[in-house]
Amino acid sequence: MGVFWVILLLAAAALVGYVIVAYNRLVRLKHNVKAAWSNIDVLLKQRHDELPKLVTTCREYMKFEQDTLEKVVKARSQVSDAMQSGDMAELGMAESMLHNTLGRLFALTENYPELKANESFARLQVRITALENSIADRREYYNDSVNINNIVVEEFPTNLVANHFRFTQAELFEVSEEDRADVNIELLFAA
Repeated sequence: MGVFWVILLLAAAALVGYVIVAYNRLVRLKHNVKAAWSNIDVLLKQRHDELPKLVTTCREYMKFEQDTLEKVVKARSQVSDAMQSGDMAELGMAESMLHNTLGRLFALTENYPELKANESFARLQVRITALENSIADRREYYNDSVNINNIVVEEFPTNLVANHFRFTQAELFEVSEEDRADVNIELLFAA
């Protein structure tokens, strides 16, 4: 066998090796994105299950704040619909709305000392606040996973393997401009 054929065989083996390594990396990144989304999904479902309990507890005390309670219920429904559709942009907007209405609800509880003293409400408020913080952490992890995936899918020469095997970019979980803006404390405490 001549030197040319040995070099050609080694080059072909290196190319096949590269394609295998690149493919496996793309698979791993795709599954990391799915796992990161699953972590968010679990927390969203937990919060989804806790919100009716919170609204029911608040209704007993907040007879005159039905508008705020209805907004929380509506926002919860929009998050659920967006989760089922898988539309990240829609989910981001629905999450922003829910986050804002929950902030308003918790601010309004300042006007109801007997509600604040209610043990069930206090537990639910702590639980939902903890879920909100966990969701924010998981969003960050998800977006990091998506970013790494998207960079590798676009990088040359990995993009050739990605295009051939139909690996695509994932969609970031973004929040609305309103959630990125500074919080207006006066508005939160206006009753």
